[in-house]
Amino acid sequence: MRVESESTAFDTWYLHLPEGARVPPRVLEEISGLLGRYRRRSDRHRASREPAAGRLVAAVGALRPDPERLRGALESCGLAGRSAYTVVTAVLEHGEDGGIAALGEALAHLPEAVFAVARGAGDEVTAVVGHSLEAAAGVGERLREVWPLIQDCRPQSAWHAGVSGPVGTPAALNGALTQSRYALAAARSAAPGSTPVVVQGELSGVALLLAGVPSEARAIYRDTVLGPLLDAGPKSGPMLLETLRAFLSHDWSWARTAEALHIHVNTVHYRVRRIELLTGRDLSRLDNRLDLRTALLC
Repeated sequence: MRVESESTAFDTWYLHLPEGARVPPRVLEEISGLLGRYRRRSDRHRASREPAAGRLVAAVGALRPDPERLRGALESCGLAGRSAYTVVTAVLEHGEDGGIAALGEALAHLPEAVFAVARGAGDEVTAVVGHSLEAAAGVGERLREVWPLIQDCRPQSAWHAGVSGPVGTPAALNGALTQSRYALAAARSAAPGSTPVVVQGELSGVALLLAGVPSEARAIYRDTVLGPLLDAGPKSGPMLLETLRAFLSHDWSWARTAEALHIHVNTVHYRVRRIELLTGRDLSRLDNRLDLRTALLC
């Protein structure tokens, strides 16, 4: 039986009795009513704390953080004096609302952690989590564990989160917020089926590094570097791009590239020479290969 209250799919309460069929309906209704009144009181208490959480997130994200303002906001949320802090930024895709409730419910599964959640920039929700130094490493792992529960609450939506590294002082929270947003960008741009929660410390490799670069900037870089190949013609362009990908993926080995593409080694030499002429880059140089590899990933 649902405990009536103004709640989302992520924080609804239900009354479950193993022998519910034996309990008179009137008793069930009375119990549910009592829980409903308790839930509404809890909701009012939580609502009263929401402005403080909003002020904290705003203080953390300020262009020039004010130490006094930040200290006061942490105290208002019961987060002052914690051994370590982690910032989590999340987005509930295709979910009209409920991002705050979704992230709050997920964070409630963290042992011995105190947190404040508020709406951040755009469609993001941001949480500042206070915890012990020992618990710092488990934030991302625990969020991954409970993610299926959050997803099941609203299957039609997609939930992504970015987790910062732990920081030891309030002054470092602004940097932690930047880390969490960067990790969130990586989570949102990852291939379907990838982990929806990315931890800052896992951002390695050019592909993940590029995830935090605005899509407009990536598109400009890709068109600038690979534009000459794309302009080579409807047949030549895709063929040269395929050869470039294979050549770089096989560590610029002529023989393995030829084998992968089922062409003669001389054909690989010819195509690579055309790529070099069109792009103005020498593929025998590491920096030029890195330029082209990065453009392919954009």
